Amino acid sequence: MLLAGTDTSVVTIEWAMSALLNHPEKLDKARAEIDNFIGNNRLVNESDLSKLPYLQNIILETFRLFPAAPLLVPHEASADCMLGGYDIPQGTIILINAWAIHRDPLVWDDPISFNPERFEGAGEVGPTKLLPFGMGRRSCPGMGLANRVVGLALVSLIQCFEWQRIGDDLIDLTEGEGLSMPKLTPLEAMCKARDVLHKVLVEPTRN
Repeated sequence: MLLAGTDTSVVTIEWAMSALLNHPEKLDKARAEIDNFIGNNRLVNESDLSKLPYLQNIILETFRLFPAAPLLVPHEASADCMLGGYDIPQGTIILINAWAIHRDPLVWDDPISFNPERFEGAGEVGPTKLLPFGMGRRSCPGMGLANRVVGLALVSLIQCFEWQRIGDDLIDLTEGEGLSMPKLTPLEAMCKARDVLHKVLVEPTRN
């Protein structure tokens, strides 16, 4: 459980930062939300995450476009049933392609675009539309932990550092191979510590 949770969380954070670096206006919007709520005198806490709605929208959109487990955990039909108009005999192993569902134009508006704003208000999210952790009684038991780990890591990176792409070219978002869905080319970016990091971590050590 620790191995699976660590790998999928790391992959998700890398995808989120890659998408934000390709959309600097959304990165700026997230940073402004953090600065307005947290200020410049302390670092973000886990309890702050629920009060940062745009950050949560970014995480949801990352889960949608780049699910760390594009094929959900296999399930076995315990009885004969019908699924999507297909007869499924008892004992059939079923694989759900979350990646395809999350990019289906019949389900999502402009599905290929990275658009966290789609989740504002009522938004497009729904239990049968966004399912990076599966759904129902057999959904991933680590969902709550994953949301907290990804949220806290991502908000800390945004709050504490200024980020830029290394060059003018966009970050390559080609998927690699694996049980999880890594990037084909690992993310490389430039960062610079922000004033809040100096104020909270550096200045107290000098006093």
